[in-house]
Amino acid sequence: MKVVIVGAGSVGSSIARELLAHKHEILLIDLKPEVIGKSGLRGAHWLVGDACELSTLQDARLEDADVVVSASGDDKVNLVVSLLAKTEFGVGRTVGRVNNPKNDWMFNDSWGVDVAVNTPQLMTALVEEAVEIGDLVRLLTLQTGVSSLVEFTVPHDSHVIGSTVGAIDWPEDTTLVAILRDHAPITPSRDDVIDGGDELFFVTTIAAEDGLRSLLSPSGAATETPSVVTSGEAADQAPDDDGFDG
Repeated sequence: MKVVIVGAGSVGSSIARELLAHKHEILLIDLKPEVIGKSGLRGAHWLVGDACELSTLQDARLEDADVVVSASGDDKVNLVVSLLAKTEFGVGRTVGRVNNPKNDWMFNDSWGVDVAVNTPQLMTALVEEAVEIGDLVRLLTLQTGVSSLVEFTVPHDSHVIGSTVGAIDWPEDTTLVAILRDHAPITPSRDDVIDGGDELFFVTTIAAEDGLRSLLSPSGAATETPSVVTSGEAADQAPDDDGFDG
């Protein structure tokens, strides 16, 4: 896979190092030639230039890239590069680094960003994921801000305990993708039984998060039409500001 990374600072270099270890072809673009010697990256290709200039991206042959990662420390640069990558070069996947959380709302498909990585937001989510039992925690926003990866730790008194995955009426546009039990990941099947302490990982649309939260909350068991049913019962049920913040 060919990956172009804009910005060879600590973040961009770290991403490049990991991808090189996985045998991907890496091209880094940076304004400062001195970063090449400081990076210590072996096997990477380099281009010195302004990634906001169309000519620089043409020199990088961006149309051949599978992924473009905008990892500079300037949100304006990351947005412009993502937009050019999509509109001018038809790059299939773009990843944009969000430096200031107040600019997060702009990192979407309007600016050509497929996946926005907001480090403070992600670190906050990981903290909450470690301590919030019985609440839905968004770990990552995916696919132009439409979908997300969320986690739910099942309390030991939850009404979903003992239910099989296939017997639960999950909200539309929600998929259970993994169960973490006793530190071991499980690929869920319809017959897997949910237990207290399980960490459930879902890919869902952001619009469906409230429905999922409602289903998994303690009050979710008391709704007029139960969201969780046993296999035998299933057959009987009817169906901020507008500018950049530095």
